[in-house]
Amino acid sequence: MAAKRKTPVQSRNPNLIRGVGKYSRSKMYHKRGLWAIKAKHGGVFPRHDPQPKSPAAAEKPPKFYPADDIKKPLLNKRKPKPTKLRASITPGTVLILLAGRFMGKRVVFLKQLPSGLLLITGPFKINGVPLRRVNQSYVIATSTKVDISEVNVEKFDDKYFSKEAEKKKKKSEGEFFDTEKEDKKKLPEDKKEDQKAVDASLIKSLEGVPDLKAYLAARFSLKSGMKPHELVF
Repeated sequence: MAAKRKTPVQSRNPNLIRGVGKYSRSKMYHKRGLWAIKAKHGGVFPRHDPQPKSPAAAEKPPKFYPADDIKKPLLNKRKPKPTKLRASITPGTVLILLAGRFMGKRVVFLKQLPSGLLLITGPFKINGVPLRRVNQSYVIATSTKVDISEVNVEKFDDKYFSKEAEKKKKKSEGEFFDTEKEDKKKLPEDKKEDQKAVDASLIKSLEGVPDLKAYLAARFSLKSGMKPHELVF
């Protein structure tokens, strides 16, 4: 056990009152001999580079544990399974849309995309429904089939329908109070050509079946007295 000091350690600059020392800052500069240390090293106080920490010190556990629990994300070991397509939905099946902008429209199912969504088209020339992706939960499959063997849909995937993220620009004072509506984004010409190519080959097969064009152009809706659970599509 270390021996106790006989005389207590006294400060070089004792406090007159709490927070106020007896000597000034310049007085302590001379009293501590800092001027001699500075003159010895060319007018600059010596600086020592910090020593690199050893790997053992870096791995040292913290001295205190945090008061709150730190949440760690759980590892997701589940592998995504491809969405199973309903047995009633096959390429060429006419579907009825139940939600969205084209609710009640009849469309033709072309194929299932890797994301599980369905690729459908009106065709656009008949009922105004373009090439779109829809969830199979929001469609009714009918018993009507269309021959789509001549329709080429190999180039269409989820990336084809993705939109580029745009940076928002700050509006000036004049633009902020401008009441004129901004011009709507125009569809790229290559996508217009793709729509025309799909419609052209699809309409050829529709022309061989009587009243099929009128069937696709008509919108489906329930009327009074109709029982949905008894309908056969």
